[in-house]
Amino acid sequence: MLAYERFGSGEPMVLIHGIGHRRQTWYPVVRRLAAEYDVIIADLPGHGGSSALDRTMPAGEALRAAFAELFTGLGIERPHVVGNSLGGLIALELGENDLARSVTALSPAGFWVGARDFLYVRALFGSILTGARLMRPFAGPLTRSNLGRKAMLGWLYAHPQNVPAPMALGDLENMLRARATIRHLLAQAYTFAPGEPRGVPVTIAWAQRDRVLLPYQARRARRIMPHATHLWLDGCGHVPMPDEPELVAETIIAGARRAVPIDPRVIVDSTGSLA
Repeated sequence: MLAYERFGSGEPMVLIHGIGHRRQTWYPVVRRLAAEYDVIIADLPGHGGSSALDRTMPAGEALRAAFAELFTGLGIERPHVVGNSLGGLIALELGENDLARSVTALSPAGFWVGARDFLYVRALFGSILTGARLMRPFAGPLTRSNLGRKAMLGWLYAHPQNVPAPMALGDLENMLRARATIRHLLAQAYTFAPGEPRGVPVTIAWAQRDRVLLPYQARRARRIMPHATHLWLDGCGHVPMPDEPELVAETIIAGARRAVPIDPRVIVDSTGSLA
């Protein structure tokens, strides 16, 4: 079961966070999105309040299955899906499986070239997990100062001072609790390989000041997904929501609006052609 919160009304929109994070990372943009959409924010398996990741199947398959089960449990079909980092990769794959009405991926994972290229990301998270464990006894005072939050969170955000101290401390605790899942997911990382375009509008927005996924991955994404809308988020780090909430919210809304509404008077058969 995935822990989730729900806000607003309208067409359903599911927001998926990245590895080591939790659903609260979407709070800076929820109010704006909920003014137009039925917004669902969920914790990844093994993160936050969610149950453990199913390790009887490959990690990517288990993640997709968890969200497909969430959609069924909530009674929603083909929601708009938005993801950041690993959540962006999950969103793209849900779109590939025709489980999303639109996809907006913010600095999505999966566009590295191969396993050797992924060593940087794995080494980064390994050092962050070690640092989080060592700084845990001092985390309270550190999170209460802008300088401390910059030292702790500068690798994720362009403006770590925008993250409230309780949120920063909660994120650190969550990362430490989720470290076994994080290591399991990093060990099974893979490159995203899109199929033929399925008519699902895709927006891929890259943080201009990303220190986790390096800029060349944006070029690769543009090359292998020319049908998608590709954007840059000015002044943002890898997790852009606290850095520029209005910019991120408007990017998400613009991506969702690219989905063409289905007229209920038009019947579409199982092959996707007009009946």
